[in-house]
Amino acid sequence: MSHLQRSFAKAKLAGLPFEPPLPPNMFLEEDEAEDQLKSLPESTADDDSSSASSASSASSTGTIKPSPSKHLFARPKGSSAGRRPLDPLLWSDFFKQEFYLENLRPTEIVTHHIYITPPSAKGPLFVTHHGAGSTGLSFALFASELCKALPHAGVLSLDARGHGETSVKLSEASANDDVLDLSLSTLSLDLVDVILLTQKKMAWSELPDLVFVGHSLGGAVTTDVAVSGKLGRVVLGYAVLDVVEGSAIDALQSMQSYLSTRPRSFPSLASGIEWHLRSRTIRNTTSARVSVPSLLRQDLHSSSPLNDPSPWTWHTDLAATQPFWQGWFAGLSEKFLNARGGKLLLLAGTDRLDKDLMIGQMQGKYQLQVFPEAGHFIHEDQAEKTAMVLADFYRRNHRSALVLPPKVGALFPKKIR
Repeated sequence: MSHLQRSFAKAKLAGLPFEPPLPPNMFLEEDEAEDQLKSLPESTADDDSSSASSASSASSTGTIKPSPSKHLFARPKGSSAGRRPLDPLLWSDFFKQEFYLENLRPTEIVTHHIYITPPSAKGPLFVTHHGAGSTGLSFALFASELCKALPHAGVLSLDARGHGETSVKLSEASANDDVLDLSLSTLSLDLVDVILLTQKKMAWSELPDLVFVGHSLGGAVTTDVAVSGKLGRVVLGYAVLDVVEGSAIDALQSMQSYLSTRPRSFPSLASGIEWHLRSRTIRNTTSARVSVPSLLRQDLHSSSPLNDPSPWTWHTDLAATQPFWQGWFAGLSEKFLNARGGKLLLLAGTDRLDKDLMIGQMQGKYQLQVFPEAGHFIHEDQAEKTAMVLADFYRRNHRSALVLPPKVGALFPKKIR
């Protein structure tokens, strides 16, 4: 460009009126623009097609001039834009009913808290038992998925003593005991009583076919009940989720170290849910939103600042249950292999198998299913897959599915005399 051309361009630009620069937040996301446009009044179409066409074109984005003061395309403020909500979910979204069943015993009064979706017609009842520190809502999402796979089936999920909303009131003779009895025999007795009390509450003339599903400690409890035979032939089978005797006893040595790494409290239920997800303790957001709130309770007697809400602390003191840890899992593999009924073992990895279970698997004594993409809480991380496996497990072990082979005589044609 020559000197003469530059001088001419400067003279032209100097004669133009000054316009201030546009604000930096004007060019923003299109979805926000659409939300704003939806709130604009719509033109009423008349019989003249040309006027209707004009109204339509006038409401299009191409004819609207953005105003800096309206912030039509404003970006959502805060770093939480686009994040999934972590608000707690209600138990009623997953179960039909909840009950508090009073159980009177010579030394205590136990009020069992259960969630239940009753079976229809002659459908089976899946009885679930959670692991140490969890609650019956650990199986909430699984229960919902199972009822989709088996619409006629029911699910009963209990809170074990010392967990959730189940409470134990000791008699005067036992009131001096500081440690709540969480022995395997007591937990097994609780499970049997819960089933019988539920039968009475639901006014069932007889128990439906039962399928036990136990996670971790719950697997030890359900296996112990199955091998005892206290419920007779109504138990079709039992499934144990991610627990075997050898690896469980080995893991107990580092349990206290693990518990010391957990936060002691959370400022809110949402933060507790978030911790479980970020630490990958639970890997399913929906399941965490329904199960985690039942693990925590608000400490109204804490010495937090006046403006801060009371913290949420763990409902169950797992460290206090240490005297019972060894007794929970001792002899589990032998019971699992020898109890009557169908047997299913769901693991997050084959490295968890001990010697007895490896031999039993090679002999075909039980069904093995591995979910390598899941963590310890298989039924929460992979609720739909777990439900499908349990539905197939029931179909294989249902009595009506058993077909006896024909008699030998029926295989040969009869001789005509």
